[in-house]
Amino acid sequence: MKEAIEQFCSYLENERNASPHTVSAYRSDLGQFAVFLAGQGNGAPEEVDHLVVRRYLAQLHKELTKSSIGRKLSAVRALFRYLLREGRLDKNPAELVGAPKKEKRVPFHLNIDQVTSLVSAPEATSGLALRDRAVLETLYSCGIRVSELTGMQVGDLDLDGATARVLGKGGKERMVPVGSYALEALAAYLEERGNPEGSAPLILNARGGRLTRRSVGRIVDAHMLLIASMRKASPHTLRHSFATHLLEGGADLRAIQELLGHASLSTTQKYTHVSIDRLMEVYDKAHPKARG
Repeated sequence: MKEAIEQFCSYLENERNASPHTVSAYRSDLGQFAVFLAGQGNGAPEEVDHLVVRRYLAQLHKELTKSSIGRKLSAVRALFRYLLREGRLDKNPAELVGAPKKEKRVPFHLNIDQVTSLVSAPEATSGLALRDRAVLETLYSCGIRVSELTGMQVGDLDLDGATARVLGKGGKERMVPVGSYALEALAAYLEERGNPEGSAPLILNARGGRLTRRSVGRIVDAHMLLIASMRKASPHTLRHSFATHLLEGGADLRAIQELLGHASLSTTQKYTHVSIDRLMEVYDKAHPKARG
């Protein structure tokens, strides 16, 4: 099974052009499945049937949320689909195993005042503060993924055109607009670095290397503590906030889909939640019988 998992991950990386983060997630989820199989006395993919997969899900129910279980089942299905195409199996034992119904969760987002406080938290007087301000402003202004930000080169940013080129999931490239506050923060940060050449990483760590996803998380955590937020935020929270604020401001859902780099509109639709206050405001303004 471990050999099959490595072959599948190699296929994802080399033929499907999946991101390193995606490959790592599949390897982790499938590795957990392999450990379960070993404990059940199943060592090879050919020995797995739908009952084994169901027992695996039953064990996961004790410790994981429904969405996490669904993700792990999806990874198992993808592995067996690959083995089926390669001719190693004659059927996919996970295909008919139903996934648990996902809870409908509203993505946590910050309100505009909270975002303003967060992006203003770094006192831009030193190199690291200028960097942190650029990171926070860019994540919120562009709504890009952390991996997209950390993968950018200086040459991907067009300060004059107020745009940036990012490489999204599956190696798909897209252009995103960059707001004036983010442009100002990025320009100040790059000037402090001596305006590096286009091939240099856009964002650096304290040692001069490319900033990692984990480091971006630490930056957000550190500045969230400074504004004493009631709830912990992650870098992805700024992406949620970006989409939510655009939607509440009247942006078209398909435009938001393009900005976020979602392959499917159904992924973007999770942002269609609107506060009851906003709904009442729209109702009062639009409905002829809203007021007595």
